[in-house]
Amino acid sequence: MPTRTEPPEKRHVICMASDFFYPNTGGVEEHIYNLSQCLMKRGHKVVVITHSYGQRGGIRYLTGGLKVYHLPLLVMYAQCALPTMICNIALIRYILIRECIEIVHGHSAFSVLGHEVSIIGKLMGLKTVFTDHSLFGFADTSAVLTNKYLQMCLCECDHCICVSHTGKENTVLRAKVKNHKVSVIPNAVDAYNFIPDPSQRDPNFITIVIVSRLVYRKGVDLMAAIIAEMCPKYPKVRFIIGGDGPKMWLLQEVREKMGLQDSVTLLGSLKHSEVRDVLVKGDIFLNTSLTEAYCMAIVEAAACGLKVVSTKVGGIPEVLPESMIYLTEPNVSSLIEGIENAMEDIREGKILCPYKCNNMVRTMYNWMDVTRRTEIVYNKISRNKNNPLGYQLRSYLTSGVWPFILLISLMYLLLQLAEKIYKRKHIDIARDLQL
Repeated sequence: MPTRTEPPEKRHVICMASDFFYPNTGGVEEHIYNLSQCLMKRGHKVVVITHSYGQRGGIRYLTGGLKVYHLPLLVMYAQCALPTMICNIALIRYILIRECIEIVHGHSAFSVLGHEVSIIGKLMGLKTVFTDHSLFGFADTSAVLTNKYLQMCLCECDHCICVSHTGKENTVLRAKVKNHKVSVIPNAVDAYNFIPDPSQRDPNFITIVIVSRLVYRKGVDLMAAIIAEMCPKYPKVRFIIGGDGPKMWLLQEVREKMGLQDSVTLLGSLKHSEVRDVLVKGDIFLNTSLTEAYCMAIVEAAACGLKVVSTKVGGIPEVLPESMIYLTEPNVSSLIEGIENAMEDIREGKILCPYKCNNMVRTMYNWMDVTRRTEIVYNKISRNKNNPLGYQLRSYLTSGVWPFILLISLMYLLLQLAEKIYKRKHIDIARDLQL
């Protein structure tokens, strides 16, 4: 394992592509930003392609000179761009050539833009990597459509990265990616931004903190049932809930109907910079997710010294050691039992020192380690030979969706047309003039 001061084996020029990036907040956005910053510290060049967010459009620069292209795309649903595949070819081609991109790194299975940039990059002869941040099922209609779309888009991807071993198994099964083309590189957390502060805790109460998007898959129904059952039973228990979403009404309804305004605090949407200030007020962190590939929230909570109680779904059992977490079944009775066990440990003093927890997280998960492991993937795929168009079409044929081959062929023809109208040398001259 190279030290932090050693230079990389090869300098790469990388394009991170996803619909999900700042100013939107979430695990994918944080992953892209931190990985990009560390890659630049290691000597690589990184640019980000995403869509515009409100008034934030055009080209922006973030910390360290990270260049972000906010494309003027129509947002269709949940911050995902409209999946046209062909309307943005000229613009994306221009950016990839102007920035001399060698590797396109797409993020998130839901990101239409990430897949679109990756496919265009592959047709241009670039190397492509995809990171899957989520788990999906196989039964419902949305899962079937998402899995088929992912299978089509990953047919010619050079390598895939998953954030947990459970996530790898899920991606291999639903996207039919070859096992040797998938690596496991976990997420990380900047533990220095989540330093514990036990003085912020209220010694008269046991405070349970929840920081989550309030959507179905995060188990909001379980949260509401737990609050309704525990608050009357334990008057010394307080809940602090940070986050917003379409299921916020359920928590508000429980609080109002049961008169729990003093016991339940709803903070609403939080900036990421505010999360630590909320976490340090708690004794226990509760995660009720119904599906999760990794869960950054429990790592951040553990770094702040909280005892974690979480459902053991997806990749969560891989994340923290037993001394830092109680794993439960995704039902109310099991979660309440886990909370009661954590409360008993707190009363008896059977908990780790918060600063020791922070040091453990700092050792287990850090972005420079994630970056070095990602570099290994980049170095590996940079030696791959590019496949001709005919071979690529045969690969896309394996998805079983014949019209998709016609779409790929049309995209290739439009790229050739763009080459005739606006040649590469003109883009190079424009870049030199800009510099």
